[in-house]
Amino acid sequence: MKILAYTSPARGHLFPLVPILDELRRRDHDVVCRTLAEHLDDVRALGIKAAAISPEVAGIAIDDWKATSPLESQQRGMRAFARRAPFDAADLDEAIETERPDVLLVDIMSFGALAVAEASALPWASWLPYPAWLRGPGIPPYGLGLAPLAGPDGEARNAAMAEMLVETAQEVMAAVNGGRHVVGLPMLTEPDEILLRPPLLLYLTAEPFEYPRPSWPVSFRLVGPCPWEPPVPTPTWLLDEVRPIVLVSTSTAYQNDGRLVTTAFEALRQRDDLLIVATVPEGDPRNYDPPPNCRVDRFVAHGQLLGKAAAVVCHAGMGITQKALASGVPVCAVPFGRDQFEVARRLEVSGAGVQLPAADLTVNALALAFARTVALRPEAERIAAAFAAAGGPVAAASAVEELAPSSEASPSGPTTNADNPS
Repeated sequence: MKILAYTSPARGHLFPLVPILDELRRRDHDVVCRTLAEHLDDVRALGIKAAAISPEVAGIAIDDWKATSPLESQQRGMRAFARRAPFDAADLDEAIETERPDVLLVDIMSFGALAVAEASALPWASWLPYPAWLRGPGIPPYGLGLAPLAGPDGEARNAAMAEMLVETAQEVMAAVNGGRHVVGLPMLTEPDEILLRPPLLLYLTAEPFEYPRPSWPVSFRLVGPCPWEPPVPTPTWLLDEVRPIVLVSTSTAYQNDGRLVTTAFEALRQRDDLLIVATVPEGDPRNYDPPPNCRVDRFVAHGQLLGKAAAVVCHAGMGITQKALASGVPVCAVPFGRDQFEVARRLEVSGAGVQLPAADLTVNALALAFARTVALRPEAERIAAAFAAAGGPVAAASAVEELAPSSEASPSGPTTNADNPS
């Protein structure tokens, strides 16, 4: 069958999808992708036909880094997604007309494209690379990174927090319904509903990193993370390195989190037994003055480092956090915004890492948090085993194949995911 995938303009949305598309291509499906112009060659190198999303979509940047609170950060982000919606709706319409696919795979945050998929007569699915904002027993309202709390106390707290988050929920619904309005779909009333619209939602995580629930919606498939990064040669300095590595990573989408790097350098500058490697994909390495046991690069393939890593210190992005845990490496997470408060809390609750709020980020605090983090490798390895059991790209590709007539599905992989709690 022919599968058309459409992503929003962010590496954190594209990179986890690539292994799924590659697995579908390996099963002899015709795979087409609309995504970031800067990564077209990387995607095409895998044998996937790729074209750039429209410049109108790509040109609308998320400015949530300007926010002064988590709530404002979410609201700014949603306004950007809302502005993109009419353009990504038109963009996917054009791609469907050009490619004539059998199945659509559409980014959950491309609200216009998502509505086009729902309004089409085609089988379709979406994927979720971030923590789900789906409500459940004891699970707090999304966004503030509150810990789960069961029973009457939890119900009271969660109800009070939901009242505080009404304005944010309204921003979410305005963004979602803006996309739906473009194609004439009925308006939705609750943020949870957007997660329940796709007939299939590939949720790129697994319990127990995600909070365990009594049940998941039938459309949800918890397949675990699907790490990927553009292939690059191993740097020469890494080939002969024998010291354990501490990877310090900032966001792939600008959020002004460079002080995480400078603080980590100061906190660990006396640790000559370690090599501290910082990656700043949206920063400038020339702005840093690394001590002798530290180095800073715009990009180093994290997969090349994690095999030697003692720990990861990061901004609590879902991608790097789960990538580290999938390698059995514990994480010290310093959330700055977006979904990072939720990721950091899940990390803490799972026992596989330590959360340090950005407001508390000091040299001494980070040194203490790092010392606690490195002792948590057994828990990180436990999460790694759970991720592997969820099936990853193989389970995800099999779920996508279920959308097509059985005669078009490939026999090369399982057709069900026995480990999926749904």
